Amino acid sequence: MKKIVTLLVLVCLVAIGVKAQNTQVICGDERTEAYLPELKKLRVALFANHTAVVNGKHILDLLIENKVNVVGVFGPEHGFRGRADAGEHVQNDVDKKTGVRIFSLYNGKDGKPNTDVLKKTDVLVVDIQDVGLRFYTYYISMLQLMNACVKTKTRMLILDRPNPNGSYVDGPLLDMKHKSGVGALPIPVVHGLTLGEMAGMINGEGWLDGAAKCRLSVVTCNNYTHSTLWELPIAPSPNLPNMQSIYLYPAVCLFEGTDVSLGRGTDLPFQQYGHPKMVGYAHSFTPRSVDGAKNPPQLNQRCYGVDLSKMPHDEIIKRGFDLSYIINAYRNLNIGEHFFTPFFTKLVGVDYVQKMIIEGRSNEEIRAVWQPELEKFKESRKKYLLYKE
Repeated sequence: MKKIVTLLVLVCLVAIGVKAQNTQVICGDERTEAYLPELKKLRVALFANHTAVVNGKHILDLLIENKVNVVGVFGPEHGFRGRADAGEHVQNDVDKKTGVRIFSLYNGKDGKPNTDVLKKTDVLVVDIQDVGLRFYTYYISMLQLMNACVKTKTRMLILDRPNPNGSYVDGPLLDMKHKSGVGALPIPVVHGLTLGEMAGMINGEGWLDGAAKCRLSVVTCNNYTHSTLWELPIAPSPNLPNMQSIYLYPAVCLFEGTDVSLGRGTDLPFQQYGHPKMVGYAHSFTPRSVDGAKNPPQLNQRCYGVDLSKMPHDEIIKRGFDLSYIINAYRNLNIGEHFFTPFFTKLVGVDYVQKMIIEGRSNEEIRAVWQPELEKFKESRKKYLLYKE
């Protein structure tokens, strides 16, 4: 009897292990059988950066090893290797390992892709880790590439990846009069879409130039839903080093439109905020010049403020696009409209948020304003979802 019980326990443990293995998220690029056979016959361009790693191997290396003809690589903000500062201009280059030319989409010009490369391309492969925010620029680069692909009649193939902030949708929709390099589409701050879903929505809503349609196909993730809290194996950019920073990023990023430091140049970027003149706080930090933050706000100044690095993940997600941090710092510094720079409105995407903060309105009062348009977006978004909610 004891042997039978032991055997049953072992069977149960094996079954649990198999179930866990079967429910592990498989990114689109890991499903090589779904795209490699086709790509071997085509001329391929690539939109990727350092996050495009397939089972320990970069997608570019994988394609080259499998005799795929890669004619060029497009690199986003932070560069192909992901080391440049936010907004830093990155020049064209050549990948030292493979000899493939890299064309920067963040070179200080208009950000438009090199169509000469795409004219020699049958398919543009997209493999890049996004974090699901309107002001995170990778989707904007994809949008520009989609427009370029329409002109050159190039198909786009997206190797999809989970959205780490894909479990909710929140924030005001961009008022398109504030369209900029940190906001290109009429979507909320937290849009809840993967890049594959975003591309489908761009096509479906007529957001390309002239309401054109890009020829598009997506290799979807396996075992992923929008309720899956998937931890990124590789930091997507220099100042988002861990999941704490990625979950806090939607709300804390608004400090980029103020004089308040959000921790760039410290060990806790996007996980704290402070200013030399904020009062009543024991927590302090001093931003330094480091790789990925060469000239951070309040450089070498001792800042006093709030440490968010220990806040539980579920609480951050529950609070959503939370204006409490901005409101707290605004009231503490007590300098009125001088608290904000013009970049704040570009980030938040609407005029009324700044005005309501100055009027003394609460987080809850301001959030109530964007709820009707947010509900309409959620309804429109549904038809483009590739994964269950």
